[in-house]
This record gives sequence, structure tokens and C-alpha cells, in this order.
Amino acid sequence: MMVVDYLIDHLWLSVPPIIAATILAVPLGRLAYKYPKIGGMLLSGATLLYAIPALPLLIVIPAIFGVPLRSPLTMMIALTLYGVALMVRSAVDAFHSVDPRIREAAIAIGNSPRSIFWRVDLPLASPVLFAGVRVVAVSTIGLVPIGALIGIPTLGTLLTDGFQRGISVEIWTGVIVTMLLALIIDTALRGCAWLALPWARQVRRRG
Repeated sequence: MMVVDYLIDHLWLSVPPIIAATILAVPLGRLAYKYPKIGGMLLSGATLLYAIPALPLLIVIPAIFGVPLRSPLTMMIALTLYGVALMVRSAVDAFHSVDPRIREAAIAIGNSPRSIFWRVDLPLASPVLFAGVRVVAVSTIGLVPIGALIGIPTLGTLLTDGFQRGISVEIWTGVIVTMLLALIIDTALRGCAWLALPWARQVRRRG
């Protein structure tokens, strides 16, 4: 029962940051794509952000955002920042993957920039965007156990408790369940992409 409780806590800490990171990173990626000079700075900043070790970031976040150190919100903010740092580059690559000729054809028949984004760019960039979300999801699930080091219940608590008490079964349970969770979420996202993007399947078959 304890494993199930930690699994629920782990999911609750993982899902909101994945969603938030995607929502924030897509417009940032679009901005970086449209304005390469700004894009260069954004990508450099994202690389530096992702290079910050997790524990120092968790300690700094309360001072910046005014949240308690051991609050789940602290962990969610850190995971969202890491997710955005990963997803921005994927979003830029996604918009670069759209064939410029299709965009030019849409302009030629009188589509507005907003219409082109929603009807051309976003649908055609979606396969790469989904791939980016899958990377963010697996990375986020893998980072959540660090919260156990500051007293936030996660599957990582099984690891810290197992190390402290010398119970190897508990340690391996935490590791295996975390890996299985990442695999299940990745498979679910792959399935969602397969269902939501039928045109991507057709292009793959033709290729």
C-alpha cells in the first residue's frame, strides 16, 4: 500500500510540470524560431538552466518564489523549469521541420499569420513536439525522486529509506517502479500521438 501511495504522489508531482512546461515552451520555441537572435539567447539560457544541479535549484526556488522548501510546489516549479529548458529546443526543431513551401502556399491563398500557425505550423510541427513531450515526461519522472532528499514523498522515498535502513528490496522497488512508470507514460504518449496525428502516420507510410 505504501508503494501505491508513493506512486500517486510521484504522478501528482510529475503531470502538472509536464503540462506546464509544454504550454510555456511551445510559444517560446515559436518566438525563438521566428526571431533567431532572440532564439539564440533563449536556447543558451535553456542549456544553462538545465545544467543547474537539482538540489541547488530546489534550495534557490524558495528564496525567489517565496514557497516553503519542503512544499510540493517547490518541486513542481523546479520540474517545470527543467521541462521548459528541455522542451524549448524541441519546439524550435519542430517549427523548423515544417516545409517552408507549405507555409508559403498558405500565405499565397490569403491565410493570416494566426491562421497559418493554427492550421499549418502547429499541426505539421506536432510530431516533433510530441517527441519532445515524451523526452520531458521521462526526464521529469526521473527527476521527481530527488524530492525525497528534502522531505517530499515520492518513489524516491523508497530509495532514501532503503539506504538508511539497509533494505535492498525497498531500494530496488523504488528503482523498478520509477522505471516502469516512465515506460508506461512514454508508451501512453506515443499512443496519444498515434491517435491524434493521423497525417503523420500517412507521411511515414509514404516515406
